[in-house]
Amino acid sequence: MAAFVQTLLQQIHVLDFLDLNALDERGCRIDELEQAINDLNAEMDADKPPSPSVPSLPKDDSKSPKEP
Repeated sequence: MAAFVQTLLQQIHVLDFLDLNALDERGCRIDELEQAINDLNAEMDADKPPSPSVPSLPKDDSKSPKEP
């Protein structure tokens, strides 16, 4: 049984199922991609002109009942 397990582990390693370096590299590349996306979003936000503030309109009292 131990020989079977040892052979199986060797086959798995040969097939790169346990290639931890490749997994680490993929993780780093994903982190870099996320950072690049965040940088682009920040650039886009910085390039946007500030939205003009809407001035508040004076209250229209013509709709309210007037006192006699």
